[in-house]
Amino acid sequence: MTVKEFKLPDVGEGVAEGELVSWQVSPGDTVSEGDIVAEVETDKALVEVPSRYDGTVKELFAEEGDMVPVGDVIISFEVGGTEGGDAEAEAPDTEGEPGAPAEEAETDTEEATSAETPDGRVFAPPAARKLARELDVDIGEVEGSGPGGRISEADVRAHAESAEVHDETADGTAVTPGEGEAPAEPTGADASETVSADAGPRAERDTTLAVPATRALAEELGVDIHAVPTEKTRDGEAFVEEADVRAFAEREEEGATAAGAEAAGADATAEPAREETVPYRGVRRTIGEQMATSKYTAPHVTHHDTAEIDELVETREELKRTAEEKGVRLTYMAFVLKAVVAGLKEYPILNSELDEEEEVIRLKNYYNIGIAVATDAGLMVPVVKNVDEKGLLEIADEVQELATKARERTISPQEMQGGTFSITNFGAFGGEYATPIINYPETAILGLGAIEERPVVEDGEVVAAHTLPLSLAIDHRVIDGAEAAKFTNTVKEYLAEPTKLLL
Repeated sequence: MTVKEFKLPDVGEGVAEGELVSWQVSPGDTVSEGDIVAEVETDKALVEVPSRYDGTVKELFAEEGDMVPVGDVIISFEVGGTEGGDAEAEAPDTEGEPGAPAEEAETDTEEATSAETPDGRVFAPPAARKLARELDVDIGEVEGSGPGGRISEADVRAHAESAEVHDETADGTAVTPGEGEAPAEPTGADASETVSADAGPRAERDTTLAVPATRALAEELGVDIHAVPTEKTRDGEAFVEEADVRAFAEREEEGATAAGAEAAGADATAEPAREETVPYRGVRRTIGEQMATSKYTAPHVTHHDTAEIDELVETREELKRTAEEKGVRLTYMAFVLKAVVAGLKEYPILNSELDEEEEVIRLKNYYNIGIAVATDAGLMVPVVKNVDEKGLLEIADEVQELATKARERTISPQEMQGGTFSITNFGAFGGEYATPIINYPETAILGLGAIEERPVVEDGEVVAAHTLPLSLAIDHRVIDGAEAAKFTNTVKEYLAEPTKLLL
């Protein structure tokens, strides 16, 4: 056997370190090349780190929550002979120069969150992949219900439950005995079929024998069958019966009730903690630094206006069914993107970047629109590329897919780069107007308020109309207030008459 050390690879351009969020393996586990061994969060994304070896995990060199520099050894493997191997499979030189390149690995986010199967590529977020491993589910056999066939945790659970029902009823061996009948005692080969190797935490034993009916009762009562005390044995292994499970469950319930009463009394008198701390690093720190750079570099000015969109509401309602038939959820955002591009074509100064070193303003003749998405890790801005070349349904589908990937932390750095203008939708949370911070080095960002019926004046009378509040923040070094107002008016016109967008 040979020991191979594996360094934290370069998981993204410009990334110097990452937080080891979770280990997916433990010492002694057998792994194959490509199996995910760890999840690492960088200042750009959450990525999965695959093994490059077939072998056994020997040692873990970092703990969950540690910040690990790229190039540091994080895990070692015991592998077999090197026959048939190549130079790339050799262990990295751990005594090289401090600046030696890190071990190469396929860690692009999209690649790292997919599993290659005989039927094609299966996409699943880290949480779903982890759950599949815990439930002993082949991720390649799970049917995904998300965009593009993406697999969710619910899909994994549904597949596991379906497989369990099939296994228990396929040959009739798991049918519960009738009333008054005693369950057959397993012996020999039958006993080995009732061994539960993955039923939960091993509180007392590693293996426990029990008939299917007893196993079902334990699961129903939420009891770890390995923790149920018993003096009965079969073939040298502990054997648990239904009476043992019920007695254990009753004792646990009594203990939980007493503990709950004691805890309630303590909570009534204990003072809440005055302060708590959460780490300021990874994606959250990157967002903060980007916001500070933008705010302290570009002098922000915000122009507020309101678009009347009764016709847009009607048009979207008419097109929703057609979109649904094509498997697309048509949102107002797709219309807004098309209206914004129309405005940028008329006022290209808002689709620009100030190059202070070269002392030039770079006008972009392509339209990559960033969409701010709220996630558990903070605000991320996926970019819809070449919006001017795409139709409404294509844009709507891409926005939905990128937003899902951002929330599931499976989005790649490349999918958040190259933007020329950004949109943020604070109206989704009930907001009306705001002063959004420009996604530097862009020079403008449009904020959308909540679409609601509000009072407007038409022909001297106050009537109710659907309106969309707009907040346009600009870099005043590049864009004048007049240009901001004209751009906003153009966007309003296209939103008020959406049929123009369909041309």
